[in-house]
Amino acid sequence: MNEYRRFRQQLLKNYLIGSSLAVGVVGGVFIFFTLTLTKTENLYMLGILGTSFIIMMILEFLQFSKDMKPVSVVFTKEIHEFAGLQGVFDYLHEFPLVTFKRIMGPHLLGLSAPAIVLTVFAIKLQLLHISYYYILLAMAGATLVAGMHGIIEFFLAIKAVQPLLKKVEQMAIKQFGDKHTLKGKMVLSIKRKFQFSFLYISVFPILLFGLATQVKLGIAENSSQSFWSWAAVIIVLGLIFAYYGAKLLFLDVHQPIDQLRDSMKEVQEGSLVKTDALYSDEFAGLVNGFNHMVEAIQARDEKNKAMFASFLESMTAALDARDQYTFGHSTRVAAYSLEIGEKAGLNEEELMLLKTSALLHDIGKIGVADRILLKDGKLTDEEYAAIKRHPEIGRNIIKQVQGFSDLQPVVEGVLYHHERYDGKGYPKGLSGEKIPLFGRIIAVADAFDAMTSNRPYRSGMPIDKALTIIHEGKGTQWDPVFAEIFVDLKRGMARNLA
Repeated sequence: MNEYRRFRQQLLKNYLIGSSLAVGVVGGVFIFFTLTLTKTENLYMLGILGTSFIIMMILEFLQFSKDMKPVSVVFTKEIHEFAGLQGVFDYLHEFPLVTFKRIMGPHLLGLSAPAIVLTVFAIKLQLLHISYYYILLAMAGATLVAGMHGIIEFFLAIKAVQPLLKKVEQMAIKQFGDKHTLKGKMVLSIKRKFQFSFLYISVFPILLFGLATQVKLGIAENSSQSFWSWAAVIIVLGLIFAYYGAKLLFLDVHQPIDQLRDSMKEVQEGSLVKTDALYSDEFAGLVNGFNHMVEAIQARDEKNKAMFASFLESMTAALDARDQYTFGHSTRVAAYSLEIGEKAGLNEEELMLLKTSALLHDIGKIGVADRILLKDGKLTDEEYAAIKRHPEIGRNIIKQVQGFSDLQPVVEGVLYHHERYDGKGYPKGLSGEKIPLFGRIIAVADAFDAMTSNRPYRSGMPIDKALTIIHEGKGTQWDPVFAEIFVDLKRGMARNLA
């Protein structure tokens, strides 16, 4: 609530100061130092200006309160949906533009309309002795002043809104565990900001000077037309140069921004390519820093890959050393799993993680006592229960590995490769597609290798018999899709060999 109160107070402070300067200083100078008025007329004009200013402030405050309602709701009511906070987050990004529109709408009309009505009324009552033509010039001047004021308020609002954006993001993380983003939405491009800002900054003094000069001259119509013919040429040329200069300024800034944005997107997608060093200004440092970052990421990735490959080799070697009769089992299961994964359409990254998970699927057997793991005869219920703990032991081992890649799918394959599709497996008794993807794939590969491999207490069964068992177990013991893929692959290979 403190952030919102400070935000509101800052906006009101900015507005009061800006409005006072725009109307009192710029407007006052335009009127009282340009027009030739008597002391009494000055008092009437001061009264008109003051009354219009009060009306403007009332209308502006009403519009300001309306504009603040979408923001205040976050701090006065409890929002139970992430989308609700996202809406406020988006609105806060649009608030500077809302502020500019408010200045050019209720602000401008709230001042100009009453001032025009009161001035016309004063002229009709002969309280003021000025031409109606000057009212038109005053309207143009008010528009210029409001536009300049709006630009200033726009940039001040951008600064004022930043602490509130951080607060809303903190609320989203705390309540929903997620961050807000604009999802690529552009509220107002840099191009537009530069163009409009540059136009107002460069043209505002010229136009205001022209208007004031026209009022001050107060000369004959023919001379007036001659003056404005000349002024029109100067103003058009000023507009053209200002617009072209703004466009060049935009291109100078936008090109390196686009380049760095595209390069960062490539890095995000996994393509570690350095960007071109084309600039000799401040962007040269940014490009240099970006390229150093890419080099550091490349070096870190290479080191991580080497360390992870070494870890896999060490773990599989340690497991194979425990039991010579299952030597090569993990490697074969990984190969079978990759065959299924490729046929199922997994992408390159998923296949790499699947291979890793399959190589490590039995790593938990390191934690099983030799007298149980290497026993030749039938296991007791207690011994079998100890064997059944190896997926969870393996999960605990893998979870200790950090800093290489996202190992969650690897952990899932290790933990769930003994689950059954009908829910009668272990360790969690999951069923159907509640069993993670890697667990369902490795289960088929692991079962096939176990059935076809020799053991001290039995010989491996023929391949065709093992495939028949897997085919018959579709939808009960194994995932029907992956079981069918594997059976078709192996029988297709057998037919080709024949």
